[in-house]
Amino acid sequence: MLQGLSARLKQLGPVRSLFVGYLLYGAIGWALLSLPWMLEGGVDVAPIDNLFTAFSAMSTTGLATVSTPASYSFAGELVILLLIQVGGLGYMTMGSFVLMATKRLPEERAKVAEAGFSLPEGVRASTFLRRVVIYTLAVESAGAGLLYLAFSDAGVDGALWQAIFHSVSAFCTAGFSLFSDSLEGFQTNFAVNAIVAALSLAGAIGFLVVHDAVNAATNPKHRITLTTRVILATTFWVIAAGTAVLFLAEASFFAMAPETRLLTSFFQAMTALTTVGFNTYPIGNLAAPMVFAMLLLMILGASPAGTGGGLKSTSVSTALAAAGSALRGQDHISFRGCEIPQHRIMNAYAALVFYVGTLGLGCFLLLLLESFAFEDVVFEAASALGTVGLSRGITGDLQPLSKIIVIVMMFIGRLGPLTFGLAMFRTTGPERDPRREDLAV
Repeated sequence: MLQGLSARLKQLGPVRSLFVGYLLYGAIGWALLSLPWMLEGGVDVAPIDNLFTAFSAMSTTGLATVSTPASYSFAGELVILLLIQVGGLGYMTMGSFVLMATKRLPEERAKVAEAGFSLPEGVRASTFLRRVVIYTLAVESAGAGLLYLAFSDAGVDGALWQAIFHSVSAFCTAGFSLFSDSLEGFQTNFAVNAIVAALSLAGAIGFLVVHDAVNAATNPKHRITLTTRVILATTFWVIAAGTAVLFLAEASFFAMAPETRLLTSFFQAMTALTTVGFNTYPIGNLAAPMVFAMLLLMILGASPAGTGGGLKSTSVSTALAAAGSALRGQDHISFRGCEIPQHRIMNAYAALVFYVGTLGLGCFLLLLLESFAFEDVVFEAASALGTVGLSRGITGDLQPLSKIIVIVMMFIGRLGPLTFGLAMFRTTGPERDPRREDLAV
């Protein structure tokens, strides 16, 4: 029976295997969270809310219809943490890592890894996956240790478990918190802000950057790839711009001390772009222009082959490069002197169309069903599709059908709208031109 199931999965192709794999993990998480001992004593959580929590954790979103610390026992929180880890790393990564310890990585697993991480030319799946797991364990362990010291110094109860949970949640850009108000209680705590931001950026910039950095450190002749240059430049400048906008234009920040105002502005810009979803200031209190700015950051999102969601920095950069080439009348598209392969340009525009289309449809359906303010509904939809987890306070009050719509959007966001579309309509990837430097999108 198991052999027959394995054979069927192989026939699906790598993209559809991702679809089925994440769907199964979400369903397993739902089943586990529905067990009585997963809940706090005396707490009754509806099946739809357990389903919402499971898929929010698996998709590393962080939106929640019920309070995680008030609703789930330690066992339930552990299940949520495992779902976050699986979602952040990719559901086949840990299994493939264990498999590589004893034998060669099977071809079908390598293809799924290439599809899941959008690996460009020249990156071997086996080497990449090994580095992903080692890097993840090292960063999360270091983050947990530092957060334990910071939480202990702040007098947090259960500091060790809080540190472990928030380290994994931050690195996987999940935004799930065991504090009822996310990290609002640590708005002025520089250590907690800095550690969480570092963990979030470490996950959001993507494993391709780490892979590239290791290659550069071990091989003096290795040239930093176009993908890495685009990711680092985009991440730095967008967060800097977002911080400046919030610092200068958000009226509710003006009463803060300058250092607190700067820290708060940076953290909110960082959390939107990396799609980590933690917040140190109530998002519902932001003025409409700042909500729009946060919305743009969430749509732009993190980077390919990382733990974050969104449209991805490289897709947006490719689309902008194409627009710039068209305005200059060029018949080829390049970025920083490197020509971008045609299939990557097509992927970037397809991702843009699928993303905008999915977001538009999700917003339309939610606006039909709900009576919340327009900006609150659009923000919620963008947060779900971008796997961000920020909310203006309406998640818990959504109708059951609206919750289903948000669950579907979170699932599509985890796969990526383009990957979701490919899973529906095709199983093979585009042809690649090995003569040109590749750009993951």
